[in-house]
Amino acid sequence: MTSGVDTSATGPGGSTTQVPTGGDSESNSTVATDVTSATGTTGDVSATGPGMTTTGMTSDSTATDVSTSTGPGSTSGDPPCADGTILCEGNNKKVCDGVGGFKDEEVCPGFCLEGVGCVACEPGSFKCEGDKVQKCDDQGGAYGDIETCDPIQGQLCDAMAGSCQGDCAPANLGTSYIGCDYYPTVTAGLHETNPWVFDYAVVVANTTAKNTKITVTRGANLIVNDMVGPNTAKVIKLPYIDALNIPAIATQGPTVMLADGAYRLRSDNPVTVYQYQPLQYKVGNAFSYINDAGLLLPVNTWGQDFRVASRNHWTFANYQIPGFYAVTAKEDGTQVTLTPSATGNKVYAGAGVAADGTGVVMLNEGDVLEVFTQAKGGGPDGSDLTGTRIESTKPVQVIGGHKCTNVPFNVQFCDRLEESIPPIDVLSKEYIVTAPLINANTKKGEMVRIIATEANTALTYDPPQNGAPAMLVNAGDYAEIANTQADFKITGDKKILVAQYFIGQNGGGGSGDPAMAIAVTTEQFRTGYLIHAPTNYDTSFANIVAPPNANITVDGAPVGGFAAIGATGFSVARIPLSNAGDGNHLFAGDQKFGVMIYGYGQYTSYWYPGGLDLNFIPQ
Repeated sequence: MTSGVDTSATGPGGSTTQVPTGGDSESNSTVATDVTSATGTTGDVSATGPGMTTTGMTSDSTATDVSTSTGPGSTSGDPPCADGTILCEGNNKKVCDGVGGFKDEEVCPGFCLEGVGCVACEPGSFKCEGDKVQKCDDQGGAYGDIETCDPIQGQLCDAMAGSCQGDCAPANLGTSYIGCDYYPTVTAGLHETNPWVFDYAVVVANTTAKNTKITVTRGANLIVNDMVGPNTAKVIKLPYIDALNIPAIATQGPTVMLADGAYRLRSDNPVTVYQYQPLQYKVGNAFSYINDAGLLLPVNTWGQDFRVASRNHWTFANYQIPGFYAVTAKEDGTQVTLTPSATGNKVYAGAGVAADGTGVVMLNEGDVLEVFTQAKGGGPDGSDLTGTRIESTKPVQVIGGHKCTNVPFNVQFCDRLEESIPPIDVLSKEYIVTAPLINANTKKGEMVRIIATEANTALTYDPPQNGAPAMLVNAGDYAEIANTQADFKITGDKKILVAQYFIGQNGGGGSGDPAMAIAVTTEQFRTGYLIHAPTNYDTSFANIVAPPNANITVDGAPVGGFAAIGATGFSVARIPLSNAGDGNHLFAGDQKFGVMIYGYGQYTSYWYPGGLDLNFIPQ
């Protein structure tokens, strides 16, 4: 017999079609037949699309499933997509009519987003618009700028990568003292004295094997275009900015904010930059006597939270000579909040900074805020900015120092102090300080200051140091070891900042007045440094701190004479640096090590870290 059977072949209209099936005369059974169809047929099944009918199927005794996918959004017998559903085929937008067809179709001028339709761009995609890298927002509404590529730094927009590319691109630079974008900043010195024939200068050390272009601007004005050869360093002299050299030595203040007060130095390959104020300590028969130098940090390593290292305001005879810190902004709309330490609460007011050292100051790109101490009795009781907290809404550069001071107060003669201050993010709990040489056989005395970033910071020393401070009670407090020639490790149970100061020339050694350097934590040591030691000083030296089994070379020659530092697992070697060359020296090691560079003339000196990494270190 032949029996008609309902088969599930449902069209977009929702109708079920009777499918006649053939049976033989001996079987008298009903056969359920399953047919799969899309645009073709299985067996003798015809699929004809919306409003389809299925006909002409002959079945045998095997049960077969029949499924159809006949309209938009319909699979395995599902109904067609609901009325108004938006589908995308490539860049074509289609709107379902609910009965298996489409009631609207459109070619999108931008991008077709499934379920949404035509949008301006594909969410998460990138494009280049001139020097700007742009990314499409999550809704596909528009591209927005995410990075600006600087052609002066050799950066190019790469839409495939979604970022700026080139040796100076942030992703390729990493975080160290080597970079492509710096802000040299003039700070207070005694260059108002006469005769003044000494230069403010930066030294640019090219760390690559390529010729490197240097561009220096101030605001919208081009100051210098220059070139530095491969693996060499070059001196670039810049005009002093007198507005940042106040106060004069016989007066006090005021604190000042100078728009476009900093220079901006950019390179198209990675470089290291030092600034010298002044560069020379003698020109002809004239001597400056107030030199120091600082290692500048590239803008990609700047931070938003700092503790200052400086020195006390110094009243000497009729002179009022201040300590200072200088804050330089990289971006417009940078808000800087100042919270004085217990010793830094008497400053010369100005530029939105109160006499108690508090203030909230707004800086734009290239602006410099320079805060000066004010006397509160003179001598060792003078105001000291050390420990003052500087917080900012965008990354800034902080330089701490002093216009000219004795170290200690009763040892002549005074000298400038200056150094870049690393942000708290890159500070650590462990530092090794080593005494400098004054000549081949004699160490020079130094003062060591330890500054707390948090309250109740406990301190230990290896080897132990008699009389060294054991606790800093408040955040921003500092303690010091007044005069030492020892090598030792300082460990805090919380992050600390460590500053080192040369003792004045009359404190022994017959050369070199105060200079200041910031100690580098062992966690930020590197395996290589290209440094510059100026050749117009009488002598220059390097202190190298390394694991005892490290192989260290300077200009290709192995370094020996390492002496162990307590039980720290580190040793120190002190070596002279020749004045015979151009002042450039390459330090290399098979393990990470640290370098401090310093030098002397009569009644003057300089001191700075040879370099460091600036990686984030958790508290």
